[in-house]
This record gives sequence, C-alpha cells and structure tokens, in this order.
Amino acid sequence: MDQNVCPRCQSNQVVKSGVVNERQRFQCKACNYFFTVNKLGKRIDSYYVVKALQLYMEGLSYREIERILGVSHVTISSWVKAHKLVRPVQTQYHPTYKIFNHSELVEYLAQKNQLSGAGMIITELGDKFMLIKWERFKE
Repeated sequence: MDQNVCPRCQSNQVVKSGVVNERQRFQCKACNYFFTVNKLGKRIDSYYVVKALQLYMEGLSYREIERILGVSHVTISSWVKAHKLVRPVQTQYHPTYKIFNHSELVEYLAQKNQLSGAGMIITELGDKFMLIKWERFKE
C-alpha cells in the first residue's frame, strides 16, 4: 500500500499523524480517515545469505564476513541461529582468505607452490573471487 494515498477515498491529501504500536500513523485530510501502513522492511538477496552461511561454515568470523559482504555481523549471527548451523571444531587447520579479481586469481593459481600442502575453495563474490585456504598449524 502506498502511504501517500488514502485506502478509503484514494485521496493523496495524506499527512503523518503520530505513531501507533511502532508504526507510522497517517491521516487523510479529504475524509479525515486515520490509517497505518505496514513496514516492508529491508530484504537482503538470498545470494548473500547463502554466501554468509558458507563463509561461516568455512571458519570465518562474523566480523570478517561483514567486511567481505557488507552485511551486518548481527544479521549474519541471526541467519546462523535461524538455520541452526554449528561450525565443526577444527584445531589442526586454520583458514586464511584472499580476495582477487579474475586476472589476479589466474596469476595466483599459476604459481605451483600455492597449490600444494593445503586445501582450498574458490567462491564468487559479485565481480570478485574469494579464495579460502586451509593450512596445517606448524608445531
């Protein structure tokens, strides 16, 4: 519903008239009708939800994911709780990550020493790529 149009008379002579139950109240000046409009809220594309959950499962912290995706760490935490994800405890490996554009990624992977002794995953982040690499802790 458009908040600039009265639902009763369809007039556009609408003004704000306080807040009721944390929702903005409006008054139509043409017919004196009071009404509220439901807040639609901000929706985040499910692509970012899936990426955030993948990165969480790969061992990245909420704050690291926030810096990469630009989504609040509190929002990411609520997604993890909503999906009941439990990250496996890993003590022998630790993840590191790097962000590349396409040509940087190709150049990085062309270096033979980058591909041995560690596991890695590459995921797309819009026009960039993220490489997550696991290496054993050196004792």
